[in-house]
Order: sequence, then structure tokens, then C-alpha cells
Amino acid sequence: MFREHLGGGPAIAAPPSREPGALPWIGVAANAPYFVTEAGEPWTPIGHNDAISWESLKGLYGRRDLPGAEAYLQGLVDSGVTCIRLMMEYAQSRHRYFERPLGTFVPRMVQLWDDLFAICERLGLRILLTPFDTYWTWLHWRHHPYNRANGGVLDHPSRLLLCRQTRDAIKARLAFAARRWGGSGALFAWDLWNEIHPAQAGDTAECFGEFIQDLADCVRTVEERLYGRAHPQTVSLFGPELRWRPHMKLEEPIFRHPALQFATIHIYEQGTIDHPRNTVDPAIGMGRIVRRSLAEIHDGRPFLDTEHGPIHAFKDRKRPLSEAFDDEYFRHTQWAHLAAGGAGGGMRWPNRTPHVLTPGMRRAQKALAAFLPLIDWTRFRRVNLNDEIAVSTPRIACFASGDATQAVVWLLRRDTVAPNGMLRQDTAPTAATLRVPRLAEGDYTIVAFDTRAGSEVARYPARARSDGLTLLTPPFAADLALAIRPG
Repeated sequence: MFREHLGGGPAIAAPPSREPGALPWIGVAANAPYFVTEAGEPWTPIGHNDAISWESLKGLYGRRDLPGAEAYLQGLVDSGVTCIRLMMEYAQSRHRYFERPLGTFVPRMVQLWDDLFAICERLGLRILLTPFDTYWTWLHWRHHPYNRANGGVLDHPSRLLLCRQTRDAIKARLAFAARRWGGSGALFAWDLWNEIHPAQAGDTAECFGEFIQDLADCVRTVEERLYGRAHPQTVSLFGPELRWRPHMKLEEPIFRHPALQFATIHIYEQGTIDHPRNTVDPAIGMGRIVRRSLAEIHDGRPFLDTEHGPIHAFKDRKRPLSEAFDDEYFRHTQWAHLAAGGAGGGMRWPNRTPHVLTPGMRRAQKALAAFLPLIDWTRFRRVNLNDEIAVSTPRIACFASGDATQAVVWLLRRDTVAPNGMLRQDTAPTAATLRVPRLAEGDYTIVAFDTRAGSEVARYPARARSDGLTLLTPPFAADLALAIRPG
């Protein structure tokens, strides 16, 4: 049924050869809820969502502009980006279907992914890969090759997770990708299903666990047979569904499924993150949701947001954010995610015209990358401390995580929001006194970090006693990050 050529067109070329170990694989740290390379070095996902048909990568199709696509990806690496999340098939248009008809893998699409993986391997950039864009697949179902009306096997996308023939097609796609690109270190991980949803299963979630297990086993079996190991796996969920459908107990398959190695949701909190009026409330929402998500994880696996952004303002309200506002909103949500205990800064869906991150967002990612070496992530067995750290003034919001030897703290002024929703930069700096619990007694070094400039502003000693560590921060006008480490 599944053919690796298109009708009477050219057959798909043999898979590109790769030098074993050219780019180290990524795995989960043995003793911390973060990621490492196969050499045991810390690796943090810093990146965003991209698409093969958007402006920056569209030159890959038909090999129309490979140098342009590579220059764009090199620019990401230069900005500290380590990972982009991509959909194997982005179905907004009818010209990027991975199969057409069902079971026939389109040579131009396979070549696109061959080229993209080769470029990413050269640049040291990783891909979080998901097989379908389920949003546009649903909206444009009348055109999709899986539609029975187009020679497919499925009558309606409300049965995507239930139809056994469709399941076979999904697994065949994943198996093909695992055979073709699973040997590459440029593959960070599999997001086996983008935004799994009850609407795809007749308005139930009872099949979620079995569906995830089936896809996970399929990919892992192929990779272990061919490469002797497997890439990490996850499944994503549109985060507000956790609140909208509490009776469905979606937490179990998303945060605790035994076949998955890390957990992710898409953090589109209503009214704050999806339609921000200021740059403080979205950060507070992000910190709150990360804390709640970590509490649902019982085995210490990593957690990260793999989509967030002003989706309601952009898509529904048609009110794109100004660049200056969006830059600050982006930077604040990024630091809230990291400090609260997420792996990296979260992965923005651009929600801009065109769909690219701004230069200010790139600077924010580079600043985050400069902060990361201050913490030993391979041993950081953090718990969320947003509510446990005592701050001397309620005018400052605190986002934090820590263990017995290290802590990450990010402080955000909430009393200086200007009429435009951004924080005033001309306000008088203020210092704060903090008491950080859980740290073992002993000597520590505090590194204060300017998240806007991406550089240290102070480094000084402190001593923890039996009731924790008390410290005074340097004065700051808007926000400040702290790395607390032994020594």
C-alpha cells in the first residue's frame, strides 16, 4: 500500500549517508529533569515553531533556495537557538502534503527533509518533529489525501484516533521518517501527535493512552532495530483543554504516560498569554501553569512548553502586537518558563506577519543562552519555588526553582506598568530581600543577570543556614535573574 514514489514520477532517492556520531543524539539526563547529549553534556531546547512553507524555509521546496534557507538557520544558531519545532506536513496549503495520494510519499517533500536534516546536522541545530499539523488538517479536510473522498481511508477527522486503517497510515508515515532521518543527531525528539484532542476521537479521551502507546512502540521499534537506541518522545496538548475538560482526566496520558520521556503542553492561557494587555500578566500565567504542570509529573521527566504566543490577538482579533511590546512579552514569558522549572524558554508560535520572530526576540534567546552555563543542569533536581520564596515586597513577582545545591530565580516588577502595557525603564531601581528555602547549609555564589543585556551585573557570596538562604539583590528597574550555585 505504501509506495516511496509519486505515481509515474521519479522514485525517491536512497537515504543520504551519514557519518555515525557526526552530531550527538539528545537524551534525558539520568539524574535531572533536563536534557543532555549522549556525551553527558547539558543541552537545552531554545527555539520556536517554524514551518516548511513559511517565508524563511520555503526555499527548501524544490531546492529553490537552499542557500537562503541555510543562511536563515545559521542566523538562528548565531542567536543561541538550539532547536526548532516543525511539522512534517504543514497543511495550510495544498502543495506540501507529505503523501499524495495516501501511502505515496512525495519525492519533493522527502528531498526537502533530506536537505533540511543535512543543513541542521552541519549547523548543530536540532528538530522537534511532529508528523501532522492537525489544526489545518481538520480545517482543510476536504483536500487532504487521507480523506476517503480523495482516495484515502477516513470519512471525517473526528475519527482520526479511532480508525484502524488511518492508524496504519500514521504509523507508516512515522516508520518511514524513522528509517529515513531517525539516525540523525539533528532529530531532537518526536512529538508523536500534535495537539491530541477529544474531537479527533468522537469527543472522548479514552483511547489516548492506547493511541500514544501504539505510535510510540512503532517509532521506538524501528529506531532500536536500525540504530540500537531511540530518540525521546512526547505528545502535545492544547493546554486550555486541561481546564475546559477536567472530567476527561487528560493529565494521565500527557504528563505520565510510561512510553513518553518528557511532557509538553501548548500554553495559551486565555486573556493573558493568548491576548496580552500588558507584559507582566502573561509571565505570571506562564509561571503558574509551569508550576501546575510540574505537580502532575511524578517521575521527574522534563517538562517544556512547545507552543505559546498571542494566538487569540493575532488569529481571532486580528490585532498583532507592536514589535516593542511583543519583544518584552516574549522575553518575560521565556524567563518565567525557565525559572519556574521548565526546560528552556518555551517555543513560541510566531503569530506575526510574516511568521518570523523579531530581532528583539532573537536577542532575548541569545541572552537566555548566555545564562544557561551558570547552572549545572545535569544535576539540577529542581522543584518549583514560585510560592515558597519569601520576597520583601509584593511589588515584585517571583519565579523560581531549586534543589539542595542550586536555584534559579527571576524577579519581575509589577508596579511599573506604563499605559502601553510595558514596564517603564526610567523608573527608580529597587532592591529586594529574598529567602530561598531548600538549599543546604553552606556557602553559595549569587550571579545577578540582566536579561535584556544578556550579561552579568553582579557576583557575590552568600551563606545558607538551616532556614535557607537570605540575600539582598542588586537594584533593578524592571526584572532580574539570579543563578545561585555552590561556592
